[in-house]
Amino acid sequence: MKTWYEGPLAAFDTETTGVDVETDRIVSAALVVQDAPGSRPRVIRWLVNPGVPVPEAATAVHGLTEDHLVRNGRWPAPVMHEIAAGLHDQAVVGRPLVVMNAPFDLTLLDRELRRHRASSLGHWFESAPLLVLDPRVLDKHLDRYRKGRRTLTDLCAHYEVALDEAHDAAADALAALEVVRAVGRRFAARLERLSPAELHTLQAVWHAAQARGLQAWFARSGSEEQVDPAWPLRPEMRAAA
Repeated sequence: MKTWYEGPLAAFDTETTGVDVETDRIVSAALVVQDAPGSRPRVIRWLVNPGVPVPEAATAVHGLTEDHLVRNGRWPAPVMHEIAAGLHDQAVVGRPLVVMNAPFDLTLLDRELRRHRASSLGHWFESAPLLVLDPRVLDKHLDRYRKGRRTLTDLCAHYEVALDEAHDAAADALAALEVVRAVGRRFAARLERLSPAELHTLQAVWHAAQARGLQAWFARSGSEEQVDPAWPLRPEMRAAA
Protein backbone atom coordinates (compact mmCIF):
# COMPACT_ATOMS: atom_id res chain seq x y z
CA MET A 1 0.00 0.00 0.00
CA LYS A 2 1.40 3.38 -1.02
CA THR A 3 2.05 5.97 1.64
CA TRP A 4 0.65 9.46 1.07
CA TYR A 5 4.08 10.88 0.28
CA GLU A 6 4.59 8.35 -2.53
CA GLY A 7 1.16 9.00 -4.00
CA PRO A 8 -0.57 11.84 -5.85
CA LEU A 9 0.16 15.34 -4.55
CA ALA A 10 -0.62 18.87 -5.71
CA ALA A 11 1.15 22.10 -4.80
CA PHE A 12 0.24 25.78 -4.90
CA ASP A 13 2.34 28.93 -4.78
CA THR A 14 1.98 32.65 -5.44
CA GLU A 15 4.15 35.65 -6.18
CA THR A 16 2.89 38.96 -4.83
CA THR A 17 3.28 42.72 -4.52
CA GLY A 18 4.52 42.35 -0.93
CA VAL A 19 4.22 40.46 2.34
CA ASP A 20 1.05 41.91 3.92
CA VAL A 21 -1.77 39.41 3.35
CA GLU A 22 -4.40 42.05 4.05
CA THR A 23 -3.31 44.66 1.51
CA ASP A 24 -0.89 43.09 -0.98
CA ARG A 25 -1.96 41.39 -4.19
CA ILE A 26 -1.21 38.25 -6.17
CA VAL A 27 0.69 38.86 -9.41
CA SER A 28 1.31 35.25 -10.40
CA ALA A 29 0.29 31.82 -9.17
CA ALA A 30 0.76 28.19 -10.09
CA LEU A 31 -0.90 24.88 -9.34
CA VAL A 32 1.23 21.78 -9.87
CA VAL A 33 -0.20 18.25 -9.85
CA GLN A 34 1.98 15.14 -9.77
CA ASP A 35 0.45 11.64 -9.81
CA ALA A 36 3.53 9.82 -8.51
CA PRO A 37 7.16 10.54 -7.61
CA GLY A 38 9.20 11.16 -10.72
CA SER A 39 6.19 11.51 -13.01
CA ARG A 40 5.84 14.57 -15.18
CA PRO A 41 3.83 17.23 -13.32
CA ARG A 42 0.85 19.04 -14.80
CA VAL A 43 1.18 22.79 -14.32
CA ILE A 44 -1.39 25.57 -14.48
CA ARG A 45 -0.02 29.11 -14.36
CA TRP A 46 -1.75 32.43 -13.85
CA LEU A 47 -0.37 35.92 -14.51
CA VAL A 48 -2.32 38.77 -12.92
CA ASN A 49 -2.54 42.50 -13.51
CA PRO A 50 -3.14 43.43 -9.86
CA GLY A 51 -4.54 46.88 -10.65
CA VAL A 52 -2.17 48.49 -8.14
CA PRO A 53 1.47 49.61 -8.35
CA VAL A 54 4.07 46.84 -8.12
CA PRO A 55 6.90 47.96 -5.81
CA GLU A 56 10.43 47.70 -7.12
CA ALA A 57 11.32 45.59 -4.09
CA ALA A 58 8.74 42.99 -5.15
CA THR A 59 9.96 43.02 -8.74
CA ALA A 60 13.49 42.46 -7.44
CA VAL A 61 12.27 39.21 -5.87
CA HIS A 62 10.17 37.66 -8.63
CA GLY A 63 11.22 39.65 -11.70
CA LEU A 64 7.69 40.68 -12.73
CA THR A 65 7.52 44.37 -13.56
CA GLU A 66 4.40 46.48 -13.40
CA ASP A 67 4.63 47.14 -17.14
CA HIS A 68 4.85 43.41 -17.92
CA LEU A 69 1.86 42.63 -15.73
CA VAL A 70 -0.24 45.44 -17.23
CA ARG A 71 0.55 44.21 -20.73
CA ASN A 72 0.28 40.47 -20.14
CA GLY A 73 -1.60 39.87 -16.92
CA ARG A 74 -5.32 39.13 -16.62
CA TRP A 75 -7.78 41.00 -14.44
CA PRO A 76 -7.88 39.50 -10.92
CA ALA A 77 -11.58 38.57 -10.60
CA PRO A 78 -11.68 35.66 -13.09
CA VAL A 79 -8.21 34.50 -12.10
CA MET A 80 -9.09 34.23 -8.40
CA HIS A 81 -12.17 32.21 -9.32
CA GLU A 82 -10.07 29.86 -11.47
CA ILE A 83 -7.46 29.41 -8.74
CA ALA A 84 -10.08 28.63 -6.09
CA ALA A 85 -11.78 26.20 -8.47
CA GLY A 86 -8.44 24.50 -9.13
CA LEU A 87 -7.77 24.04 -5.42
CA HIS A 88 -11.35 22.82 -4.95
CA ASP A 89 -10.76 20.16 -7.61
CA GLN A 90 -7.87 18.81 -5.53
CA ALA A 91 -10.06 18.65 -2.44
CA VAL A 92 -12.87 16.85 -4.28
CA VAL A 93 -10.58 13.96 -5.26
CA GLY A 94 -8.83 13.95 -1.87
CA ARG A 95 -5.46 14.97 -3.28
CA PRO A 96 -3.30 16.68 -0.60
CA LEU A 97 -2.19 20.22 -1.44
CA VAL A 98 1.36 21.28 -0.58
CA VAL A 99 1.65 24.96 0.34
CA MET A 100 4.89 26.34 1.73
CA ASN A 101 4.03 28.72 4.60
CA ALA A 102 0.35 28.08 3.95
CA PRO A 103 -1.05 30.95 6.08
CA PHE A 104 0.56 33.45 3.73
CA ASP A 105 -0.54 32.12 0.32
CA LEU A 106 -3.96 30.84 1.37
CA THR A 107 -4.84 33.93 3.40
CA LEU A 108 -3.76 36.19 0.55
CA LEU A 109 -5.93 34.18 -1.85
CA ASP A 110 -8.85 34.45 0.58
CA ARG A 111 -8.47 38.24 0.73
CA GLU A 112 -8.31 38.47 -3.06
CA LEU A 113 -11.52 36.42 -3.32
CA ARG A 114 -13.21 38.74 -0.85
CA ARG A 115 -11.91 41.79 -2.67
CA HIS A 116 -12.76 40.75 -6.23
CA ARG A 117 -15.42 38.05 -5.93
CA ALA A 118 -17.34 38.92 -2.73
CA SER A 119 -16.52 35.36 -1.70
CA SER A 120 -14.05 33.56 0.54
CA LEU A 121 -11.70 30.61 0.33
CA GLY A 122 -13.64 28.75 3.00
CA HIS A 123 -16.76 28.89 0.84
CA TRP A 124 -15.08 26.62 -1.71
CA PHE A 125 -14.38 23.89 0.82
CA GLU A 126 -17.69 23.58 2.62
CA SER A 127 -18.42 20.20 0.99
CA ALA A 128 -14.89 18.86 0.47
CA PRO A 129 -12.14 19.71 2.97
CA LEU A 130 -8.79 21.00 1.80
CA LEU A 131 -5.93 18.78 2.99
CA VAL A 132 -2.84 20.96 3.33
CA LEU A 133 0.74 19.82 3.78
CA ASP A 134 3.08 22.64 4.78
CA PRO A 135 6.77 21.69 4.47
CA ARG A 136 7.79 24.50 6.82
CA VAL A 137 5.52 23.29 9.62
CA LEU A 138 6.36 19.62 9.04
CA ASP A 139 10.12 20.17 9.00
CA LYS A 140 10.08 22.48 12.02
CA HIS A 141 8.12 19.94 14.07
CA LEU A 142 9.96 16.81 12.97
CA ASP A 143 13.48 18.30 13.17
CA ARG A 144 12.84 21.03 15.73
CA TYR A 145 16.34 21.28 17.15
CA ARG A 146 18.13 21.83 13.83
CA LYS A 147 19.63 25.30 13.70
CA GLY A 148 19.30 27.67 10.76
CA ARG A 149 16.63 29.23 8.60
CA ARG A 150 13.78 27.26 7.06
CA THR A 151 12.92 29.13 3.90
CA LEU A 152 12.08 27.07 0.83
CA THR A 153 15.63 27.58 -0.44
CA ASP A 154 17.02 26.33 2.86
CA LEU A 155 14.72 23.30 2.94
CA CYS A 156 15.62 22.42 -0.65
CA ALA A 157 19.31 22.51 0.26
CA HIS A 158 18.75 20.43 3.40
CA TYR A 159 16.65 17.76 1.65
CA GLU A 160 18.68 17.86 -1.59
CA VAL A 161 15.81 19.06 -3.77
CA ALA A 162 16.54 21.03 -6.93
CA LEU A 163 15.26 24.61 -7.07
CA ASP A 164 16.47 26.13 -10.31
CA GLU A 165 14.18 29.15 -10.61
CA ALA A 166 13.45 30.40 -7.09
CA HIS A 167 10.52 32.84 -6.86
CA ASP A 168 8.88 31.49 -9.98
CA ALA A 169 5.52 30.26 -8.70
CA ALA A 170 5.56 26.96 -10.60
CA ALA A 171 9.19 26.20 -9.72
CA ASP A 172 8.59 26.99 -6.06
CA ALA A 173 5.42 24.88 -5.95
CA LEU A 174 7.15 21.86 -7.47
CA ALA A 175 10.14 22.24 -5.15
CA ALA A 176 7.85 22.43 -2.11
CA LEU A 177 6.09 19.28 -3.30
CA GLU A 178 9.41 17.44 -3.61
CA VAL A 179 10.48 18.66 -0.16
CA VAL A 180 7.31 17.19 1.34
CA ARG A 181 8.04 13.85 -0.34
CA ALA A 182 11.58 14.01 1.05
CA VAL A 183 10.30 14.86 4.55
CA GLY A 184 7.92 11.91 4.35
CA ARG A 185 10.70 9.50 3.43
CA ARG A 186 13.14 10.80 6.04
CA PHE A 187 10.58 10.65 8.85
CA ALA A 188 8.64 7.66 7.55
CA ALA A 189 8.52 5.97 10.95
CA ARG A 190 6.61 8.95 12.34
CA LEU A 191 4.50 9.84 9.32
CA GLU A 192 3.60 6.79 7.24
CA ARG A 193 0.69 5.71 9.44
CA LEU A 194 -0.86 9.18 9.48
CA SER A 195 -3.38 10.11 6.81
CA PRO A 196 -3.28 13.54 5.13
CA ALA A 197 -6.46 14.45 7.04
CA GLU A 198 -4.82 13.57 10.34
CA LEU A 199 -1.70 15.48 9.37
CA HIS A 200 -3.77 18.52 8.43
CA THR A 201 -5.25 18.58 11.94
CA LEU A 202 -1.89 17.98 13.61
CA GLN A 203 -0.16 20.73 11.64
CA ALA A 204 -2.65 23.27 12.99
CA VAL A 205 -1.59 22.25 16.51
CA TRP A 206 2.11 22.19 15.63
CA HIS A 207 1.98 25.59 13.94
CA ALA A 208 0.22 27.14 16.93
CA ALA A 209 2.94 25.81 19.23
CA GLN A 210 5.63 27.08 16.87
CA ALA A 211 3.95 30.50 16.79
CA ARG A 212 3.86 30.65 20.59
CA GLY A 213 7.55 29.84 20.73
CA LEU A 214 8.40 32.52 18.18
CA GLN A 215 6.19 35.02 20.00
CA ALA A 216 8.04 34.31 23.24
CA TRP A 217 11.37 34.79 21.46
CA PHE A 218 10.20 38.17 20.11
CA ALA A 219 9.12 39.19 23.60
CA ARG A 220 12.52 38.30 25.06
CA SER A 221 14.16 40.29 22.26
CA GLY A 222 12.08 43.36 23.01
CA SER A 223 10.20 43.17 19.71
CA GLU A 224 6.49 44.01 19.49
CA GLU A 225 6.01 41.89 16.36
CA GLN A 226 2.94 39.66 16.55
CA VAL A 227 2.81 36.04 15.36
CA ASP A 228 -0.54 34.68 14.21
CA PRO A 229 -1.10 31.08 15.41
CA ALA A 230 -3.82 30.33 12.83
CA TRP A 231 -3.09 27.67 10.20
CA PRO A 232 -3.57 27.11 7.28
CA LEU A 233 -5.72 30.24 6.94
CA ARG A 234 -5.96 33.39 9.03
CA PRO A 235 -9.70 33.76 9.57
CA GLU A 236 -10.11 37.48 10.18
CA MET A 237 -9.57 40.31 7.76
CA ARG A 238 -8.49 43.42 9.65
CA ALA A 239 -9.73 45.91 7.06
CA ALA A 240 -10.82 45.95 3.46
CA ALA A 241 -8.10 47.05 1.07
